[in-house]
Amino acid sequence: MDASFWRQRWEKNEIGWHESKVNPLLVQHFNELALAKGSRIFVPLCGKTLDISWLRTQGYRIAGAELSKVAIEQLFTELGVRPNISELGKVEQWSVKHIDIFVGDIFALSSEMLGQVDGIYDRAALVAFPEDMRNRYTQQLMQMTKNAPQLLICYDYDQRCLEGPPFSITDEEVKRHYASTYEVRLLSSKEVSGGLKGKCPAKEKAWLLTN
Repeated sequence: MDASFWRQRWEKNEIGWHESKVNPLLVQHFNELALAKGSRIFVPLCGKTLDISWLRTQGYRIAGAELSKVAIEQLFTELGVRPNISELGKVEQWSVKHIDIFVGDIFALSSEMLGQVDGIYDRAALVAFPEDMRNRYTQQLMQMTKNAPQLLICYDYDQRCLEGPPFSITDEEVKRHYASTYEVRLLSSKEVSGGLKGKCPAKEKAWLLTN
């Protein structure tokens, strides 16, 4: 699944994964990260998620990474602010007070470019990568955030039932990626009402990864 796939989805406004409200599991479980106000939260593959605005109003600083410039233009328009844009290696940094979004390939982002990260909120990143890319992504994420604690939200379903994204992430896979670095704890598991995309029984799970 290459970059052009995601760029085209945003350009055509085919963004069924974009939620029209703040994710309930973020609101329910974010305090489990036990981060002080003012901490900097990294949101990989953030799109224009409303979760960024929620985190900001809770008193946190946000760093995001997103491939699509269209998504980030819409994000800042909806926030009602005009960002400063600067070149940073192979990515662009779009910034306003308390928000820095790195626009480009997340694999081109380094810990030096990203800066301090106190916590990670991954709702749409791990599930967006096909199986052959997920190990590379999780290693990249841990390296550039220096193993910051993480709230991870993913789906678990029969992958034969539905093509991703979002892809199915089993409990075993979460542990395979992260258990050697983090203490991995399942916070909640609930059935997706009506099934995933209205087609496939699925569970949405929230995981806490701490050092």
